[in-house]
Amino acid sequence: MALLRVWTAGLILAVAAWSVSPGVSEDSAVGTERRQGLAEEIARKETYPVLSRKKREWIWNSLYVEEEKPAPIPYKIGQLKSSQKVDVKRFKIEGEGSDGIFTVDHKGDLFVSKSLDREEKSAYHLIARMYDGNNKLIEDSGDFVVQVTDINDNTPVFPKTYNGSILERSTIGTKVVEVRATDADDPTTANGELRYSLTPDGDLSAFEIDSITGMISCKVSTLDRETKSQYMVVVRAQDMRGMASGSTATTSVTISVGDINDNIASFTRSTYEVQVPENHKLNTKIGTLEVKDGDQIQNKEPIFSLPSNNKIFYVELGPRKDGNLMLRQALDFETRNSYSFSVQVRENLRNLRFPADNVVTAVTTAQVIVKVLDVDEAPEFSQPMYTFKVPEERLVNNIGIVSARDPDKAGKSIRYSILDKDCPIAINPITGQMSTLRTLDRELEATHMFQVKAQEEPSGLESFVKVNIVVEDVNDNEPELDVDEIFVCENDNANTVIGTLRATDKDDQPASFTFTLASPSSNFSIRDFGNNSAYVLVKQGPFNLDDPTDYSVDVSISDGGQPIKSSVTKLAIKACRCDARRIPTQCKAVAQKMGVSVHVLIAILLCILTILVIVILFVMKKRYHKDSLAGMKNSGEIHEQLVTYDEEGGGEMDTNGYDVSILTSAFHDGSLLRHPDCLPHPSLYAMVQKSQPHHHPHQMQPASACKGDMAAMIQVKKHDADHDREGFPYDTLHIYGYEGPESIAGSLSSLGSSSSGGSDSDYDFLSDWGPRFRTLAELYGVEESDYYH
Repeated sequence: MALLRVWTAGLILAVAAWSVSPGVSEDSAVGTERRQGLAEEIARKETYPVLSRKKREWIWNSLYVEEEKPAPIPYKIGQLKSSQKVDVKRFKIEGEGSDGIFTVDHKGDLFVSKSLDREEKSAYHLIARMYDGNNKLIEDSGDFVVQVTDINDNTPVFPKTYNGSILERSTIGTKVVEVRATDADDPTTANGELRYSLTPDGDLSAFEIDSITGMISCKVSTLDRETKSQYMVVVRAQDMRGMASGSTATTSVTISVGDINDNIASFTRSTYEVQVPENHKLNTKIGTLEVKDGDQIQNKEPIFSLPSNNKIFYVELGPRKDGNLMLRQALDFETRNSYSFSVQVRENLRNLRFPADNVVTAVTTAQVIVKVLDVDEAPEFSQPMYTFKVPEERLVNNIGIVSARDPDKAGKSIRYSILDKDCPIAINPITGQMSTLRTLDRELEATHMFQVKAQEEPSGLESFVKVNIVVEDVNDNEPELDVDEIFVCENDNANTVIGTLRATDKDDQPASFTFTLASPSSNFSIRDFGNNSAYVLVKQGPFNLDDPTDYSVDVSISDGGQPIKSSVTKLAIKACRCDARRIPTQCKAVAQKMGVSVHVLIAILLCILTILVIVILFVMKKRYHKDSLAGMKNSGEIHEQLVTYDEEGGGEMDTNGYDVSILTSAFHDGSLLRHPDCLPHPSLYAMVQKSQPHHHPHQMQPASACKGDMAAMIQVKKHDADHDREGFPYDTLHIYGYEGPESIAGSLSSLGSSSSGGSDSDYDFLSDWGPRFRTLAELYGVEESDYYH
């Protein structure tokens, strides 16, 4: 401390000397004042002592507070002390509870001003400081703790509900469930130490509990789920180490006894009788062999067995652990209508009391009687599937027989049929003999699959079977030439190979092709190597590109089969101008090779014949139609004029639109002229004059003979058109058409009109239309009586 004071005094003198140093300008008044102020501040601080780190001198007593102690007025729990001797001192505390729970006086006495709960807070951490009379800090950072002591103010609590389970027949000491309770009191004191026990309120016969751990265990080995499946025990937890003064809590624990396979399975009856139809489906249940077993279904393990010689039935474990009697082989009422056999059931039982000998076997036996019921069964085929072979391109009458029978005693007759209507195979409905309807082609379809139906007569049950027809290959296809483009050079010498010949065949049989010239060739030859190939060689030249002749050879190919098939193909050989390496530089185009076979020729001939027949029929129909329309030459000419007459027309004076020369010529050659004395009846044209209110001065006179014959002819044609239902009217089908319901003129068709039947139509108004319609008025003015007289 003395050394610090000397250092401080020296610092003051140095500052004072610096303030009057000659190196400092007199004009710098501001700097001088600052230096003087700094010296005065240092001198003033020197009057206070400088703190230095010292060993703490706090002396603590043990500070404890009892929980839940009432504090209507603050009560003392201890005193803060220090080893330093200070006459006047003051204490101050900071930290947990310093704001109202704990207070300290000038003597250092520490007081508690409220009741505390240890379970809420068990310790309070405080900091103490001591000051002298000048408020000078003497002791700093004196940490201390106030402990809240525990009292037994909380009862035990079971945080959850406990349940347990144990298997029946379990051994003594088997643990079931551990029960735990909690106590908020201090666990290091008796207040928080718990003890467990079972109360008489629960079942005490089979279970016990560990007083320290709370583990419930089995104390007997005779638990039987079938006798009692559930137990309830009441557990009591008590603090104060289980003393009578301790607080207690209880909880109920339910213990379920689990099942094991400890009961023997046995049949409910000594005899089981089952009825089953003879057509019952295989591997399906035909009856149930019920067994009784006290164990739960998941623990039942019955094992059924039949005599070793029983190959028709077997027993399968059902969903409810009963025995399902199953059918292994088909039944036949006609062969055997009843079966009787024994069945056994056994079970492997588990006994947990004796692990070394834990299997006990129990066996029971029952008798089973199966009665087969007769049913009408469908026909049965002799095979599940039929396969036959048929050679192609050949009609076969005896492919094979499909056979079925009625399995019933009635033995009804069977009728066979093929379902596929397009099948090329036919079947005899009585015998089942199959035959081909047409030749088969293996290259088009190698196999034919279809179904044959067998039905009991007359309309009984039916069954089906698949039939597979395999078409066997025969040598029925001509070989085909397979060759690349062949060319010959202008300067090729004799024996020059210009191409290689090969062949293909659609037949399945192995072929041995031979190649020859079908016709002699002066320029080329063929050399056959006997290995299904041949060379085309130059026989002699020369060849000229400018020669208009095309070079070709007719190649004949034989396949060597049975029967032998051969073909002739015209092989075109292109003439080329080549370089020294026989590479063509210029070639003359030629026609491609064209094979000629019998099938192709037949197809072409059939097409030509079909076209000829169609043309002939068409020509005959046209000629017949023309002859039926033409009655005579002049009539045909007149008809041609009528059907081409202009639709609008120009009336009777329109000689341009209608060529009357035809009618005139017909009149002059006598075809239309008929004298009255030559007719068997009076003239068809009888002109009847009708009275008119006004006569035109130039009124037309009665028609001449020629005009009368013309009128008669037209009237006859009109009558025929009206009454001939088989013919077609000229005006309707050729020129005139129906103008529609909105037309004022209506239809010009004569189909709706008739010259007979007593028509009441009056055509006198035609006379008022003028001379151009006078003739038409005269024609339609003829009375029906006049026409037929």
